[in-house]
Amino acid sequence: MQADVFIRRRNNAVVFFAILVVLTAGSIVITQYDLQKGFTSFIKAFIWGASNFYPDAGSLRKLPDILVKLWETVLMSIAATTVAAIFSMFLAVFGSRTTRIHVSFTVIARGIGSFFRNMPLVAWAMILMLAFSQSSLTGFLALFLGSLGFLTRAFMETIDEVGENAVEALTSTGAAYFPVIFQAVLPASMPQIVSWLLFMVETNIRDATLVGLLTGTGIGFLFDVYYKSFDYHVASLVVIVIVIAVLIVETVSNGVRRVIL
Repeated sequence: MQADVFIRRRNNAVVFFAILVVLTAGSIVITQYDLQKGFTSFIKAFIWGASNFYPDAGSLRKLPDILVKLWETVLMSIAATTVAAIFSMFLAVFGSRTTRIHVSFTVIARGIGSFFRNMPLVAWAMILMLAFSQSSLTGFLALFLGSLGFLTRAFMETIDEVGENAVEALTSTGAAYFPVIFQAVLPASMPQIVSWLLFMVETNIRDATLVGLLTGTGIGFLFDVYYKSFDYHVASLVVIVIVIAVLIVETVSNGVRRVIL
């Protein structure tokens, strides 16, 4: 019996890799992609980047302006995440199977969470630009809507993991709905909720750079300006500052997670 299962899994793996090879070969033929030229171009691009894409002494004079835009980006990411977390918490409480009031609220909350979570952040930015043009509000709303879907689903699963034992214990004593939420569910799930919130802040700081390219805001827009002006030294300094900022935020976030979890 075990031998049959092993053979079936092996055959499935062989079929999967065969399909993957066929799709890859077909894509190369249809797009007329030159593998040799592609690898050669990669080497040339690496050499060009090493020769041009680095900060010099002149680019350091732009560092104060870069740090101002970086600070704006970080604040916008934190604000969008925090506001989205407030709305997500309400949706998660009403949508969780542990704390739901009625099944219809669960369906609506989960539907909202799934819709916003499956919409790419870039798509939100492009849609919002049609209504609000290139502005800080567009960047904020794009990050807010992207965070809303992810946090709603994450908070909902966290509340579900708390289990129904605590809820049933308080309910059996005659506790009302909101005392159960604030005395049992939220205290038990808060450490994991804070962890998800910190993770979303990290993600939004990274994504805000890409959103800034589209919406004309923050440090992403600054990179776009210098790159299109062929000022690669300053553009490389912008990239380095972004990487350092992300590493610092991630280090702080990981430290907070170790304390609360």
